[in-house]
Amino acid sequence: MADNEPVDPKNFLEERCKPQCVKSLYDYERCVKRVENDETGQKHCTGQFFDYWSCVDKCVAPKLFEKLK
Repeated sequence: MADNEPVDPKNFLEERCKPQCVKSLYDYERCVKRVENDETGQKHCTGQFFDYWSCVDKCVAPKLFEKLK
């Protein structure tokens, strides 16, 4: 990559914010273990997945938009 190409700071900020959302990640991982043997396909962990990424996004957004100004 050339030096003058812009770098997307979002990935870096997400990695820095993930430790602040450990509880949501733990809840998601627990849910995945709970439903992994569901043969009906009716159980899912969509809510926990979105809770985790919502936490990460809430942490990232102010820092990201500060860099874009």
